[in-house]
Amino acid sequence: MARLVLDNVDKVYDNGFWAVKDLSLDVEDGEFLVLVGPSGCGKTTALRMVAGLEDITDGTVSIGGKVVNDIGPRDRNIAMVFQSYALYPHMTVDENIGFGLALRHEPKATIKEKVARAAGILDLTSMLGRKPKQLSGGQRQRVAMGRAIVRDAELFLMDEPLSNLDAKLRVQMRAEIAGLQRQLGTTTLYVTHDQVEAMTMGHRVAVLRLGELQQVAAPQDLYDNPANVFVAGFIGTPPMTLFHAGLTLDGDQARLRVGPQELTLPRAVVEARSDLAARNGAEVIVGVRAVDIHYEPHDGREPLAAHVVLAEELGSSVHVTFSLPGTPVDESRLGSGLPVDTEELHRLGDTTDIRGTAVFPPRLRFAGLDPVTIHIDMERLHFFDVETGVAIR
Repeated sequence: MARLVLDNVDKVYDNGFWAVKDLSLDVEDGEFLVLVGPSGCGKTTALRMVAGLEDITDGTVSIGGKVVNDIGPRDRNIAMVFQSYALYPHMTVDENIGFGLALRHEPKATIKEKVARAAGILDLTSMLGRKPKQLSGGQRQRVAMGRAIVRDAELFLMDEPLSNLDAKLRVQMRAEIAGLQRQLGTTTLYVTHDQVEAMTMGHRVAVLRLGELQQVAAPQDLYDNPANVFVAGFIGTPPMTLFHAGLTLDGDQARLRVGPQELTLPRAVVEARSDLAARNGAEVIVGVRAVDIHYEPHDGREPLAAHVVLAEELGSSVHVTFSLPGTPVDESRLGSGLPVDTEELHRLGDTTDIRGTAVFPPRLRFAGLDPVTIHIDMERLHFFDVETGVAIR
C-alpha cells in the first residue's frame, strides 16, 4: 500500500493540446479515489501518467513517497485493470491470472499459491481450468481483477473497468470491486465517466472538466455542496435544474424573478449566505435538485407554473421533465465565466424555456404539454455567480 500524490501535473501534447492542467491530488494510503468527468476531460490521461504510460509535461507524481516521473511502468509496483479485459484467449483462468508472475520468473509454487488466494477471494476457484470464452462478462472482469491482485501492488489503477458490462452486472460488479478494495486495503485510483459509479464506490470523488480539477470531496458533500455550476449540473441523477433568476431584497422580503413568475425566498436563506445579500438587484444562477421539486404544496415550498415535456414511470417514482418560461443556463459555458448570449437564446426558439426534471410519487399520470404546478423547496436551493459559475456561500 502507498500514498499517491500528483503535484501540479500538466500534460501538453506536441500539437499544443493541453489535456491535463495543473492537477494536484493526494490519495491517502488505502483510499479509493474516483476520477470522474465527461468524455475528453483528461481523466484517463491522468491515470496513464500515474501508470507511466504517458510522459508528464510538468509537475511530479509520487507513489509511496518516491517520485516516479522517470521510472518505467514495470518498476512502479502498480497493477492496472483496463476497460477491455485483455485476457489471453488460449490460456486458462489459472494461466491468465498467473501470467504476470510467470513473466517475472517467480517460483511455480509461489505462483500457484497466489493464484489460489486470488481465485478464492474472487470466487473463481471452480473456474481455474476454463478458457475466457467459457466465462460471462462479469467472470472475465474478475479474472482481470485477479491478475491485479496477485501482483501485491502498492497501487491499483482502474480505467472504466465496468463499461463493457450490462446495467445489472455493472451494479453487481460495483459492489464487488468496492468490497474487494476494502478487504485488500490497496490504494486505488478509479476512472469513470459514470457519476453513479463514482458516487457509490469512492471514499472521495474528484471531478474533472477540460483537464482541470473542479472539486474533490466525499460523495455526499459533492452532492450537497457543489463548488460550481459544472459540478452541480454533472453530479446527481436526474441532474440539477439550473436557471437564471433576478434577486430582489426589500426589507424582510426576498424574491426571485424567474421569467414572468416570482418566488418568495425565506430571508433566512439569504442570511445564511453572506455573499448572496451583496447581489441585491442582480442576476444569479439558481439550482434545485430533482428531489426538491415536489408535486404537492407544503409550507416552505413555492409554486411555479410549468408544462410537462415527458413523464417516465419508473415504478417507485415518476420522473417528470418540465419546461417553464425563463432563461436557462448555457451548459456549454458552465462555470466558464462567459456571459449568456440572450439574443442567441431567443433565436433558438423554445430553448429559451427552462428545462428541468422533478421526481414525483408513483402512479401519477401525465401527458406531454399538460400544465403542471411544481413546488420548489426554497430552503434547498443552490446559488451560483453568473460570471464565474462559483457557488455563492
